[in-house]
Amino acid sequence: MKNYRIFVEKKSQYRIETQSLQNEFNENLSLNLKNLRVLNVYDLFGFTPELLEKSRYSVFGEIVTDTVENSCNLDEKKYLAVEFLPGQFDQRASSAVDCVKLIEPTADVHIKSSRLLIFDNDICDTDIQKIRKYYINALDSREKNLSILDHTESTEIKPVPMLTGFTEMPVGANNYSPLLETFCKDHGLAMSPKDLHEVVKYFKSENRDPNETELKILDTYWSDHCRHTTFLTELEEITIDDSFIKEDLQNSLDLYHKMRKELGREDKSVCLMDIATIGARYLRKKGLLDDLEVSEENNACSIYINVDVDGKPEKWLLMFKNETHNHPTEIEPFGGASTCLGGAIRDPLSGRSYVYQAMRVSGASDIYKPISETMEGKLPQRVISTKAAAGYSSYGNQIGIPATHVREVYHPGFVAKRMELGAVVGAVKAENVRRESPVKGDIILLLGGRTGRDGVGGATGSSKEQNAQSIEECSSEVQKGNAPEERKLQRLFRRPEVSKLIKKSNDFGAGGVSVAIGELTNGLDIYLDRVPVKYKGLNATEIAISESQERMAVVIEPTDKAKFEQYCAEENVEVTHVADVTDTERMRMYNNGELVVDLARWFIDSAGAKHFAKATIGEVAKKNPFKRTIKGKDLTEKMLNNLRDDNVLSQKGMIEMFDSTVGRSTVLMPLAEKRNARNRKFRCKKFLFKKVIPIRRV
Repeated sequence: MKNYRIFVEKKSQYRIETQSLQNEFNENLSLNLKNLRVLNVYDLFGFTPELLEKSRYSVFGEIVTDTVENSCNLDEKKYLAVEFLPGQFDQRASSAVDCVKLIEPTADVHIKSSRLLIFDNDICDTDIQKIRKYYINALDSREKNLSILDHTESTEIKPVPMLTGFTEMPVGANNYSPLLETFCKDHGLAMSPKDLHEVVKYFKSENRDPNETELKILDTYWSDHCRHTTFLTELEEITIDDSFIKEDLQNSLDLYHKMRKELGREDKSVCLMDIATIGARYLRKKGLLDDLEVSEENNACSIYINVDVDGKPEKWLLMFKNETHNHPTEIEPFGGASTCLGGAIRDPLSGRSYVYQAMRVSGASDIYKPISETMEGKLPQRVISTKAAAGYSSYGNQIGIPATHVREVYHPGFVAKRMELGAVVGAVKAENVRRESPVKGDIILLLGGRTGRDGVGGATGSSKEQNAQSIEECSSEVQKGNAPEERKLQRLFRRPEVSKLIKKSNDFGAGGVSVAIGELTNGLDIYLDRVPVKYKGLNATEIAISESQERMAVVIEPTDKAKFEQYCAEENVEVTHVADVTDTERMRMYNNGELVVDLARWFIDSAGAKHFAKATIGEVAKKNPFKRTIKGKDLTEKMLNNLRDDNVLSQKGMIEMFDSTVGRSTVLMPLAEKRNARNRKFRCKKFLFKKVIPIRRV
């Protein structure tokens, strides 16, 4: 077995991608590149000479369009080599491994891919630096050293420090002291000093100091991302300043308090969450929401519906979920947008439903501004929009989810924070879903992807106040999505014989093992050393809190373990027994036999200190501030100016990046033209309607 490096380049007449990238550099960076070469570089480990030759033009290149060489002369050439950070999903390399194993199933190979950009010899160092800064997003990629041919990363495990003297920290008046605030900043915590005071009190009651893992787990659970601090902050006083509709607003507040009294919720906090949900609670008490599914699993909104299946009604669960990835998409557009869709899919998927359709609504500022006018600490709006669209569509197209509504809204306000919203709809036959509370002796299996440092801090990072340095310091908070892995989970959960074995399920969002498994039940023993990892060298803290995409935790009876593992093997899904259900009402974590976490469930669920605020309803504009005013001296000029508006311009180019027909279930297609309508009549008639509904072009 030897290690090899090969260079794959398109032949001159097929260099469409290269020409597009060259034009992008010239246009966005005001350069004058006359010649650019782009090569895919593969570092191959565990290959025999025979396997390399079999794979050369069947895996890595096409004989008609590509050249695949063992070397590339870079003497006296100016170039830039780029590779993903360790742990980030590299789809090109992953797909190459799968293809090699089709040729040689027993091969134990490892592949790393990278990009090599070779420039004109007369390009100056300043221009190369511009390209380096534009092309490499430090959150997911780094410059590659071509002199190294090795795939091993550091396996040194950093010990988890004990926070000696933690419980001796003095606390000032009102549960606050400057020392607590300093401690939060020094340790990069998302929790407030008042939250930290609660932690100090808890460990004092346990007569011990915590270790770093325990503190980081509490910080993750109590982050705004997980506990919704903003929406659960108690509003001590609500003042109405608007004199124009003050009476209407006061009547609404009075109605809210009346419903609270009728529901017996007067002892509950007045907060934004309660205000938002009081209507649904009231309707349910009146018997008007009897189709709502109520269970311990709260991953997606779920209602009962009756479906006509060949003339017979069947009871199904309809689930829908929306997810915003504003922060991750802003700092790493491709990965942030792709995992926006992946996260939205995982919630109904954990409820055992199959997702049938998706939509995407995003918001950006002026994408036509020169790169030089980019706000400090942010990526260019154009880069965010184009790469986010590529990330979301790439994930959706691969996993097979039709996106039939895609829209990007442009407004100056989005320069402060990008909007990235994904929403999905799924469904499952009700009789195929089992909802049961875990009991002592049940086991918890982890399915799907592996964990690494690329997911550490996902919950707390998105809960912190952002600044100009965030884009450089948040590299471990955004991951590349692995759509093929989630597709395998979808296939697995869609099998009734599998879903009927699952008593309870949870998807791995921000918080990783500590939250996804920790939320399943009150008493747990979790074995961190069993959790599959992407590489060696992870300590207990990293394994416990690292978010990893495309993972599920399921509770099953121990007698069903062998059967469940067999189903996973049939779908090529990695499965590991990582935890046991206990009756201790404590979350305990072990690493190589050592107890590293021992927290009472009641304290985890307490969500830290209570937060208070006063709310003022400001003046509501009498006129719509977003009403568009079209300039022009006559109708012709106004019409032309209207058509020049970013929000009026056709978004056909972006919309067509998304597959709206996959799965053959689309009825109302985007950009419905005459030809599309004709093609749709057969589908509508055969699968959905007794009468063909005419569809007009708008």
